[in-house]
Order: sequence, then structure tokens, then C-alpha cells
Amino acid sequence: MAEGLLAGKRGVVLGVANDKSIAWACAQECVAQGAEIALNYLGPLEKRVRALAEKIPGTTVLECDVTEDEQIEAFFAQLKEQWGKIDFVIHSVAFAEREDLKNPFIQTPRKNFATAMDVSAYSLVGVCREAAPLMTEGGSIVAMTYYGAEKVLPNYNVMGVAKAALEACCRYLASDLGAQGIRVNCVSAGPLRTLSASAIAGMRKMLKANADTAPLRRNTTVDDVAKSTVYLLSDMSSGVTGETHHVDCGYNIMGLTLTEEA
Repeated sequence: MAEGLLAGKRGVVLGVANDKSIAWACAQECVAQGAEIALNYLGPLEKRVRALAEKIPGTTVLECDVTEDEQIEAFFAQLKEQWGKIDFVIHSVAFAEREDLKNPFIQTPRKNFATAMDVSAYSLVGVCREAAPLMTEGGSIVAMTYYGAEKVLPNYNVMGVAKAALEACCRYLASDLGAQGIRVNCVSAGPLRTLSASAIAGMRKMLKANADTAPLRRNTTVDDVAKSTVYLLSDMSSGVTGETHHVDCGYNIMGLTLTEEA
């Protein structure tokens, strides 16, 4: 019999892009804790995602573009046919145009603003709407966010606004779904060396500042994030919902850091 915090549970991990992504670290930790998982892919990324899935025998891989309601519906319909029910969902999906992470926020075009909000925030709503009916015995949904949702950070711009919307969606969804025993939380990870983070100008300086300032005096790792995510998916967090759980080595608690010279 499988052992672990997620033993006997089945769930979905959305947003695996490569072996350095938060979603992939979460997928691996979920399996290590006894879960069976399903991954999604966008058309062009199918080969890459399937290659990763082969490292975890028994993983289900299905197409799903979270900006298309029909694809979300089809994705969960296939899981219902295959599994009957699910226990958890990890939402690790976000997008903003590269130029909007370089130019001043005030220059964000209306179309690009709408795209960032659709992919990064509204997709959680669409996913929850289809996932909830499959969580017949309750469940847990976790979305990935970042401190740029709470404070202004250089070059995060429209993504910060979208993540703020994501966190608000989490709270409203937690309220909607709580009576069904479904919990919805966010994990706010510290800056990480991922492919998506490489689009943010000045990431190297941001990582150094984070490590110098955070109480633990280091940067967050994808393993840190994955372990905390598993906690929120598991019955160990049965009384937690609507929260944004920071996994940033404590950076978010700091107000002002003075150098020895000062």
C-alpha cells in the first residue's frame, strides 16, 4: 500500500513546462507522497511534457489550454471517465507579454492586460468550475502566486496585477466551494530561477537582494515550494482555506534592512 501525505489521492498538475518549473517539482513531490497525477499540455509542448511524464510511470497526459473553456471541460470530462473523481488541483499557470515586463506598467496595452488576466487569474475560475464536481469527497486546490501581487516590484508590472487578481479569486472561490469541503489556497513563492522568471529584467539582482534580506539568508527552491504545496493538498491542512501561504524564506515579513555601514 502506498504511503505518504497524499497516499491514495489523485490530482491534476497544470502548467508543467520543463524540468525546472515549479509545477514539475510539485508533480514529483505529489507522486513521492503517494499520489497519482494527470498533467496538461498546450499543443506545441506535448512532446516535452510527455517526455517528462515518462519519468513517472502511470501519469496521465491530456491536452488542455486553460484559456479555452471547451478544452477545460473536455480535460476534466476525460478524467471523470478515467478516474471517476479527483482530490486535488495545482494551478501553476501564468503569462504576460515580455515587453510588458520591461516597459513601465502605465504603457501596458489593453489587449495585453486582458491576456495576462485571462491566463493568470481567470483560468483558475474556469478550472475550479470543472474540477469541483469531480471532488465528490472534498478536495484541495492550490494556485501559485508571488509577492509582486502585494507590493510593487521592479519589472513585474502587469503580472503583479494579475497575481493580485488571482489571490482575490482564491478567496472568493474558497467561499464558494467551502460548503462542498473543497479548500482553495495560494502559495506565494520567493523568486526562483525558472524559465518564466528569466523574462523578468534584473532577476539576478532580485535573487541577491532576496537572499541578503530574507531571515533564512537564502533563496527559495522549487523543492521548498513543492513541499509546502503538498502540505496544503493534504489532510494535514484540513482547516486551511482562502489563504496565501508565503514560501519565500521569510522575505515578506521584512520592512527595512540596514547595512552595517549604515
